[in-house]
Amino acid sequence: MSRIAAILSMIFLLSGCGAPSDTFRRPTEGYDPAEVSDRQWEAIDEPLVRLFGTPDEPLVPDEVELDLAKLQTAAGPPRWNTSGEEAGLYRRHCASCHGISGDGAGAAALLLNPYPRDFRPGLFKYHRSISGWAKPTDEDLDRTIREGNIGTGMPAFPDLTDAQRESLVEYVKYLTIRGETERFLAETAIDQKMLPVDRYELEDTIAFAWEDWNDATSPSQSSDPTVPEDLQPDADGRIDLSSLDEESIRRGFEFYKDENARCVECHGPEGRGDGEQTDLYDEWNKPKRRATEEATRAREALYRLPIIQARPRDFAEGAPRGGSLPVELYHRIHVGIGGTVMPAAGPTAGSTGVLTESQIWDVVRYVLSHSR
Repeated sequence: MSRIAAILSMIFLLSGCGAPSDTFRRPTEGYDPAEVSDRQWEAIDEPLVRLFGTPDEPLVPDEVELDLAKLQTAAGPPRWNTSGEEAGLYRRHCASCHGISGDGAGAAALLLNPYPRDFRPGLFKYHRSISGWAKPTDEDLDRTIREGNIGTGMPAFPDLTDAQRESLVEYVKYLTIRGETERFLAETAIDQKMLPVDRYELEDTIAFAWEDWNDATSPSQSSDPTVPEDLQPDADGRIDLSSLDEESIRRGFEFYKDENARCVECHGPEGRGDGEQTDLYDEWNKPKRRATEEATRAREALYRLPIIQARPRDFAEGAPRGGSLPVELYHRIHVGIGGTVMPAAGPTAGSTGVLTESQIWDVVRYVLSHSR
């Protein structure tokens, strides 16, 4: 049996009949369910259903300007709508990994490292904004769906139409806004034991979550650079690595080793992913981490997926996650990788950065030189 066939078989077994649930999961992670009262759950469940609906029938709160027609195309069971178009796209293509709630804990999640993205915190690794906690643009999300994410379980979906990808992008945004609202409700009702939940604070939470998506498209937040001529891909999207300037590579290596850039700490002296910093966890796994191994095991038992460490990239492996084009590498270095220990090296809001644009391009050439 091939590896892909084995994975698909495992997904089928883990998911029962293979069809993900048509109800959103409660946000039980991090909590002992025995310590949460029915009244607290009701304070969370009722507003979420009233404002966001169900996986079969999504709703859009007044504070949000999502396209309901696109959400309806992405939501629900796989089917053909009255216009003869495919619908239920999220459940068909995404839910087995990302989960019906977008919690990253679908049936296949345990088989994957890194885990599928948990959309609920509204935090994404790959984007072009100059803020590490910013939302990606629609273009960023579309590229991930269209091209996949090499080195992870995220496949490419080149056969989806533009309209289908737009529907899935809209649904991902819906899941993040719902997830951030869910987090506010859980923290208020369970952590702070404040019942009933304040209606105005709830409305503000939703409005702020939507505003973050609008900010992602602001030109002032963009880090799009001018790509040097020698790093422009050809018609097939390839770069002639043999033509990389050796002097630029040498400079890039020096900038890479700069103590302020901190690249060596994780990626190692030669970019082989063997730096001294090894106890690394991203923002999705940090909540499971405690001071001792015993305490960590007790904590992770409250989560659907066990804790896993982050592994710095070995440049010799090529095809880095988040895209392997030079401009995509530029973004990883400039703005960092959201939710991880990969910091921003270029200028960001409130910081001049440790590398200039031309220096970042030198580092890009150094990273690419490992794939020659």
